[in-house]
Amino acid sequence: MARQQRVEPEVEELWQDFHARVNVTSEQLRSWLLTQGSGEQAFGADPDLGLPEPGRRILAILGKRKVDLTGDDIQVMRETVDEIQDLLDTRPDGGLTDENWRRSLLDLGHDPLTAR
Repeated sequence: MARQQRVEPEVEELWQDFHARVNVTSEQLRSWLLTQGSGEQAFGADPDLGLPEPGRRILAILGKRKVDLTGDDIQVMRETVDEIQDLLDTRPDGGLTDENWRRSLLDLGHDPLTAR
């Protein structure tokens, strides 16, 4: 009988916060990052070629199970949650029409136009 692995309560809470803040699918994030990556070179044989950081790391976490998280993943999740919240807290006067602000959020996997 396989033993069920448990995660620390703090990691469980972070996992929930991360997935609440990162409100786009992994496919949507990959598409967005490819458009932001290195142009045509981003569409080479390696699917991660040209994907900007930290988006590439966020995308990798989206493909993992909680029990497979590394210490680095947990740090990226903390930083992502904090950075998204900071951007949301400093919403510019233009709000949703401010493309730079929206792009900064999309780079982190958060689309402010998506209510989820």
